Amino acid sequence: MKIISYNVNGIRAAINKGFIDWLQSANPDVICLQEIKAMEEQLDLDLFKDAGYHYNYWFSAQKKGYSGVAVLCKTKPNHVEYGTGIESMDFEGRNLRVDYDNLSIMSMYLPSGTNAARLEHKFDYMDLIQKYLNKLTETLPNLVVCGDYNICHEEIDIHNPKMKGVSGFLPEERDWLGDFIDSGFIDSFRHLNPERQEYSWWSYRANARANNKGWRLDYAMVSQPLQQKIKRAVILPEAKHSDHCPILVEIES
Repeated sequence: MKIISYNVNGIRAAINKGFIDWLQSANPDVICLQEIKAMEEQLDLDLFKDAGYHYNYWFSAQKKGYSGVAVLCKTKPNHVEYGTGIESMDFEGRNLRVDYDNLSIMSMYLPSGTNAARLEHKFDYMDLIQKYLNKLTETLPNLVVCGDYNICHEEIDIHNPKMKGVSGFLPEERDWLGDFIDSGFIDSFRHLNPERQEYSWWSYRANARANNKGWRLDYAMVSQPLQQKIKRAVILPEAKHSDHCPILVEIES
């Protein structure tokens, strides 16, 4: 099972930059999207079906042009779960899950902390999603939580580790992500690439991407029972439809 996660920073903008051709070339079994910034009715779904993704699911924010997640699948899942049932998380369209026989895959878009109010909301979300996933893995132990976590975990994950006062690299955020992993998840990229310094997001400012001054904000977190089934985990910086790039994990079926 080849799974890709990609914060597209607007799916319609990404399509205009060649996203569909790239998707056909990358050819994942499942792709999790974040920050789609669109309602399902605003999209030409035939574009995705013609690319081989006949089963595509969209969970948009209530606010138009903001947030939202999606999962595109080649094979029909057994079940699709829209949101978490927690209103403070769901109104911004941040969680969508598909379940197969022996594997569940969630697209998750964790909030950013751009100001004091949003940082408080981010911490609330972090607390709620941890409790939600603790309970979820009791019934769905084989779970992959893909997405934009908006947090760099370790100093190796950010081009300038001195940026300790900036949301995304706050000690409290990093500690939470460490606790998240300790709760029963594996950072698949770091598991297979313990010393590689690669990034998945670059600011649009100061030519950051060309100079590779980036942050690793996107993760494919794999639940512990699947550890021996992680075959490959890579970052795909050559895809340039967004300020993020895709990440990929392959799980043995």
